[in-house]
Amino acid sequence: MKMTKKAITLSLGLVVMGSASFAQSLNDAKKAVDAEQYQKATSMLKALVKSQASKGENYFNLGDVYLRMDYVDSARAVFTQGVAADPKNSLNYIGLGEADLFSNNPTSAKTNFDKAVEVSSKKDYIPQLYIGKAYIATDKPDFTSALPFLQKADELDKDDKDAETFLALGDYYALQKKNSEALQNYMRALNINANLLRATVQIGRMYTESRAFPEAEERLKEAIAADANYGPAYREIAELYMQWANQIATEQAAKSALALTNYKKYLDLTDQSYESKLRYAQFLFYAKDYQTLEQVTSELATSNPNDSKSLVVSRLRGYSAYENKNYPKSLEYMNDFFAKVKDTSRIVASDYLYLGRALMQNGNDSLALKNIVKAVEKDSTNAEALEEVAMSLFKAKNYAKAGDVFAVAVKSNPNGKNALTNSYYLGVAKYYDYALKDRANQNPDKKILVDADSAFASIIKFKNDFALAYAYRARIAKYADDANNPKWLAVPYYDQLIQLVTVTKPELAASVPKELVEAYVYTGSYYAQTDKEKGKDYLTKALAIDPQNSGAQERLKQLTSPAPKSPVKKK
Repeated sequence: MKMTKKAITLSLGLVVMGSASFAQSLNDAKKAVDAEQYQKATSMLKALVKSQASKGENYFNLGDVYLRMDYVDSARAVFTQGVAADPKNSLNYIGLGEADLFSNNPTSAKTNFDKAVEVSSKKDYIPQLYIGKAYIATDKPDFTSALPFLQKADELDKDDKDAETFLALGDYYALQKKNSEALQNYMRALNINANLLRATVQIGRMYTESRAFPEAEERLKEAIAADANYGPAYREIAELYMQWANQIATEQAAKSALALTNYKKYLDLTDQSYESKLRYAQFLFYAKDYQTLEQVTSELATSNPNDSKSLVVSRLRGYSAYENKNYPKSLEYMNDFFAKVKDTSRIVASDYLYLGRALMQNGNDSLALKNIVKAVEKDSTNAEALEEVAMSLFKAKNYAKAGDVFAVAVKSNPNGKNALTNSYYLGVAKYYDYALKDRANQNPDKKILVDADSAFASIIKFKNDFALAYAYRARIAKYADDANNPKWLAVPYYDQLIQLVTVTKPELAASVPKELVEAYVYTGSYYAQTDKEKGKDYLTKALAIDPQNSGAQERLKQLTSPAPKSPVKKK
């Protein structure tokens, strides 16, 4: 059939109109994604995939939303469909590559990225840009691999038409805390597109991470003023206020309230989806609002129990129940969490920590300790939890276990802020463990004394004016001595204590009166055998501090009493 010029013109017009309509619809979906309205975006993109089944870009954007929500398998399935529907479109190969990175498979990712470059035009900057973005999108960004692609994208976009290139470069540098370079690229992005609120928000976030709180607040308020319905700005300003509250004590109450208010606003502006509520729950944990967290996670567990993210919900339920002192429920939720975990790489240090704490509160000390040790092995900053366990055992006078746990705490974090304190309690616990067992005639292992002495020796090495360490070394030496044929092994340590608190730092004497008396009595008794006057002097000094000390009284009396007279021989 022969078409007239008018008919041809009309036909072309319909094509153009259709393309414009499609582009507008896809643009709306992208705006929803940028606003973090993921459920809304998912619905729109599913409709586009159905109505425009041959358009690879639709599949890519749908898969991208799934990746943002951490549904990697769903994303991979959609990208695969996109490749089948539009094999010459590079985006879905890039999507598959990014899914590979999320699954820790960089080799397969490279294969897919190479394929994306192969099917695209050498002059097209978009594949280069998206590959670069993919490399920095995961929890473990590959900056080395990302940079050449981002630079190539910038090179190919010769007229600097696309602000997204500079936004991506800004993110690349911001993730590495290279703030000057990041700010430069964010500003270039805004010069191209002043309405690119994501760039303004990212600048605010960068200031927050640098603890430049007033500057961060100013930029984020700029974004909100530009669009009062832009959700991510409220999320970032909530994060800002929470950090502000945690860093400046005088601002804590006011800024914490602002943080929660703004996060609720963010939640209202998103789609109240499972994912946005889950992000809210995670924020509540960092905000330490455990009561609200317990409510929110309970709702999440009920509303969608089979969601793949129910693992995170179980985790947060366990955390919040523990912080709310609901220890049986905390143990139940943490056990549920560990039962669900199939990929052990998803277990973080705090999971072991809360499980261990819950076990401890429910009376299972041995298993509690094993899990807390795992938490410390993954992150040494959890050493304080070991200290809590050890101190709890110490206060319960379970000195053997307390000593063992303090030993683990010292070994796990030898340079931590509480290292010397832990060494002190390690030594004291070991000392009491031996003393009590000796008193009960249990014939304790001398290694207990060796461990105790080593702990105090390590303290003196770093803090040689810690008087109690010398006193305990002397007491340990007395236990190590031969009771029937004493070698007076404690004398050197008591002498060091006396020298420290009477000569080197006499101001310390008032803090250790009991130990000083103990040192004078013991060394006075020793010196009385070889130097009677020195022995008297030390015993007299002991009585000056403690006039009722029976040991000093008795020994001094023996030294000062006249020698018994020799019997008179009868003539």
